[in-house]
Amino acid sequence: MTATAGGPGSWSENILEYFLRSNQITAEDGAQITWYHAANHKAQVNEALKSTAHMIEADVLLPSDGSEHGQPIMAHPPERNSDNTLQEWLAEVVKSNKGIKLDFKSLAAVEPSLMLLENVKRHLKRPVWINADILPGPNGHSRVVDAKPFIDTVTSFFPDVTLSLGWTTGWHPEKVNEGYSWTMVKEMEYICNELNQPVTFPVRAALVRQSCSQLLWLLKKSHSLTIWTGKNDNYSTEDLLFIRDHFDKKQVFYDILEPQNHEFKQAIGIKVNL
Repeated sequence: MTATAGGPGSWSENILEYFLRSNQITAEDGAQITWYHAANHKAQVNEALKSTAHMIEADVLLPSDGSEHGQPIMAHPPERNSDNTLQEWLAEVVKSNKGIKLDFKSLAAVEPSLMLLENVKRHLKRPVWINADILPGPNGHSRVVDAKPFIDTVTSFFPDVTLSLGWTTGWHPEKVNEGYSWTMVKEMEYICNELNQPVTFPVRAALVRQSCSQLLWLLKKSHSLTIWTGKNDNYSTEDLLFIRDHFDKKQVFYDILEPQNHEFKQAIGIKVNL
């Protein structure tokens, strides 16, 4: 894992460097980056583009009814239809200066989506992240996007894109939830060992504290974590502050829901624009 970030305007440019360079943040601190999550439908995209978010995250899949000639659409399962195609989504987002993260739930959607992305590449001089869950994780199911064909397809189109490689996870309020095990992180490290571009690992906030040693080990070669949260997960601001205290601030991004996002930013002295 000797990946290095790319130069200014490349898709693998470190997002902290990009947003610092464009005077949108004031320090190399992942907590300063704000996210708009699941900007799939047209109304959500419009809202995301008007917001102060630095990064827009959205979900890509192929429609279930064969409409649009199998053109990728913007929806998160269990939804299988949308009022927005990826082509339309990209046409709007390229007009902004926001970074993008595209989340794939199936391998079938990847190649047609990358072909559309290739058409607008010259207009996207900013960070682009491509995400998929490629391994089963804590309480996760085995329905993952197959790692090798996913990574091979993405890197054959865009060797300079930032990869976001995660685990499927579950969280149960009535039981003790195990964290990311040594087996899980070592399997991920093995997959990433030959990659030349930056990798971020999306990890579930409620499972990080009990996996601190494993995730610190995984980050030893300069990759990053993106902390995300399930809608009904039970975790505290203290858990987020624990992550803040134990990991390098340059290596952790927080794509978390309200009200915890606001409470966390307040606790660490970062102003939140509502």
